[in-house]
This record gives sequence, structure tokens and C-alpha cells, in this order.
Amino acid sequence: MKLSMSRANTNTPQTSKNSFRELQLQIEEFRQKRDDLNKRTKDFINKLQTIDTEIDNHLNLAKQDYKKKRDYWNNKVKALKDKKNEYKEILDKVFEEKKKILQKSKKGKNTNNFISVRQIDKKIDNLERRIEIENLDIIEENAMVDQIRDLAQIKLDFLAEQQNSDLFKIERKIQIVKINLNKIYEQLNKWSTKSQDYHAKMLEMYQTVNELREEKKTLEENLIENKKAADAYHEKFLNVMNKRKKESKGRQSNYSSKKPRPPKKRFTHRNSELEKLKQEKLATALEKQKSGRKLNLYEARLILESSKGYNA
Repeated sequence: MKLSMSRANTNTPQTSKNSFRELQLQIEEFRQKRDDLNKRTKDFINKLQTIDTEIDNHLNLAKQDYKKKRDYWNNKVKALKDKKNEYKEILDKVFEEKKKILQKSKKGKNTNNFISVRQIDKKIDNLERRIEIENLDIIEENAMVDQIRDLAQIKLDFLAEQQNSDLFKIERKIQIVKINLNKIYEQLNKWSTKSQDYHAKMLEMYQTVNELREEKKTLEENLIENKKAADAYHEKFLNVMNKRKKESKGRQSNYSSKKPRPPKKRFTHRNSELEKLKQEKLATALEKQKSGRKLNLYEARLILESSKGYNA
């Protein structure tokens, strides 16, 4: 029985030593995992800030550049369409005037009158063709030649008269309006194309922004999960630190009860120097702990011992 008790007493310090070492290993493990997760948290935050900057840049480009330019060309297209409608109305009115003039000309004409140069040219062509293909005697051929000569003179007179006629003026007006309309259509195509190009670029920017927002949403979800994991390891770290603190307190108590104390007077000066050095080391350890830097075993023990002193 005494032998068993002796072995139990021998194993107790060893068991306590192993327990303390295991706690220390857990502390290092949880601290490392917490710090790694905190580093990932910072990486997530940096990425989110970068994405926010990209989103702002793309939105500014879409709104301040592409949208403004699209609206500018849209306004020019709208104004040009109004002008086009005005010219089309003018053209309709001119055609209506021409129609009235032609109707009036047809009512007042006789068999010897012509209403266009084309009619005269057609008559001359028919006579020339008959002379070429028909077997005419000299009298008939001379008569046709005289007709052609007369028609040519009529054509000249007609052209001279036509230049001062209402129909000629209307034809010229129609020609001018059509030229202007063609120019408007060409310009409309160019400006509409520019407007569509800037609109497409604006939509592309908004699409990119939507994709970035989706990426941001995923990063935010990962950040939350990562932060939860880091907090969990930090909680484990604190729990094990408390366990080690209690273990260290028990070991120190046992050690103090067994170890004979030296005479105070003999070591007063030395103890004072050691205490001063210890306080300096403690201050450094507390500063490192406050800034989140990693503590070594001695520094952690100093903090635990100082906490014990405060609790006492």
C-alpha cells in the first residue's frame, strides 16, 4: 500500500507537468490558427476595399462619361429628327403644288403643246428612227427632217420658257429639299451610331458593376465566416490560457511551500534588482499583448503571475 502511494506521489508531478505542456501546446495552436484567420480577415477587407474602388470607378465612367455622351448625341438626333420632319412637310407641300401646276397645264394644252422636255425628245427620237428604218421617198424624209428641226426649236423655246415657269421653280425647290433631306438622313445615321456606341459602353460598365457586386457579396459572406472562426479560436485560446493560469498558480503554490525561503535581509538588494527587471519585462510583455504580437512562454507567465497578484 505504501508502495502504491509512493508511485502515485511520484507520478503526480509528472502528470501535472504533462498537463501544463499540453495546455501550452494548445495555446500555441489556437493562437496560430486565430492569427492566420485574422490575417485572412485583413486580406478579405483589402479585397473588398479594392472592389469598392473598382465599382466607384466603373459607375463614374458609366454616368459621368458614357451616359453624358450618349445623352448629348441623343439630343442632337432628336433635334435633327425634328428638322427632318420639317423638311418632309415642306416636300409634301411642294409636291402638292407641282400636282396642281401639272393639272392646270394639262387642262390648257392643245395638240401642239408639250409639258416636258422629255416629251419633245421622245418625239424627235421617233422621227429619227423612222428615217433610219423606213423606206421613205425624198419628200417624206425632208418633211420629217423639217419636223425634227421644228421640234428642236420648240425644245429650246420650251427650256427658255420653263426656266421662268412655276413648274421649273417647283422642280428646283423639290431638288433642293431632297438634297437637304439626304444630308439629314446621313447625319442621323452617324449620330445615332455614336449614341448607340456610348449606350452599349454604358451598359457594359453597369454589367461589370453587377459582376463586381456579386463578387463583393461572396467576399462579405466569406469574411463573416472567417471572422466567426477567428473568434471561436480566440475564445478557445482564452479558455486554455485560463486553465494554464490555474495550473501555473497551483504549481507555483506547491513549489513555494516546498522550497525553503532564504533570509530576507541577506537578499533584499538582490530581490529589489530582480523585481525591477521583472517589472520591466512585464511592461514589455503587456505592451506586446496589447498590440497583438506573439508572446513567448516567459512573457505569458509574467502576465499570468501579475494577474494572480492583482487577484490576490
